[in-house]
Amino acid sequence: MPALHPDVLAVLRAAREAGSRPFETQTPAEARAAHLQRARVLQSPGPWLPEVRDLVARSGEGPPVPLRLYWGGAAPESGLSPCLLFLHGGGWVLGGLETHDSLCRQLAHHLGACVLAVDYRLAPEHPYPAALEDGLAALRWLAAEAGALGIDRTRIAVGGDSAGGNLAAVLALMARDGDAPAVAFQMLLYPAVDLAMTGESYERFRDGLPLTAATMRWFIDHYLPAPLDRTDWRASPARAASLRGAAPALVLTCGHDPLCSEGQLYAARLEREEVRVTALHLADQMHAVLSMDRVIAPVGEVISFAAGILKRAW
Repeated sequence: MPALHPDVLAVLRAAREAGSRPFETQTPAEARAAHLQRARVLQSPGPWLPEVRDLVARSGEGPPVPLRLYWGGAAPESGLSPCLLFLHGGGWVLGGLETHDSLCRQLAHHLGACVLAVDYRLAPEHPYPAALEDGLAALRWLAAEAGALGIDRTRIAVGGDSAGGNLAAVLALMARDGDAPAVAFQMLLYPAVDLAMTGESYERFRDGLPLTAATMRWFIDHYLPAPLDRTDWRASPARAASLRGAAPALVLTCGHDPLCSEGQLYAARLEREEVRVTALHLADQMHAVLSMDRVIAPVGEVISFAAGILKRAW
């Protein structure tokens, strides 16, 4: 396996020197505060955009879902813009609009289009399926309000990193089955797709990284306290009976990541079941690297690449 990129090694060294504690040794509240602080240190502010505004998706079936709309270019004077519905990572326990503001700004900038970020409810206060329900409510709201927002309903994509990639993959399958509005693409950034934690890369990454097997167990125990739920395809999309007919996909994996093997297997299965897929593997990077653009030099190019794949799909 290739060694970690020098910039990643520097990040890990700085975390050790600062006495950074693993998330699983903290309470959810402590971990959320630490996660937000790391985001402020490791991320740039992101580019200026013509418009950024907070919205709320409301429906009669569930609680309001906070959203943030990013326009990466001037609102089109004629015609409608495509849109990426983005679901943040953080193990379904951490994260929100602020921790992923920079990444969403960068995606919107490179896309020259719209990104709509979803601030879904977090576990353990709101365990499975609350996050998925909020993601679905946001997608339905976006499809219903697309015209009023200047968005092309036929060019809506779903995407997310880590836990958000999990939710995006599930929404793409629900869209295929007609249980969610149609989506044109799925952007899965180091996604968690099998919450049974059977991937061989869990054995390789047990310490020394921000995300380890123990951290994932902590996240999953909070999100899915009932073990039987972990085999439901709506929690573990890799366990769906079929992936055939799902939207075209980008699946990004990192070599030094306990989620690496399940992401690679998911990409291979998408291809085997005749779903158009681009698989990008960053052999010398670790989990959550796209949220570290201030300190890891290649990140900007990777975000630009991901946006380019989506633009071509649109």
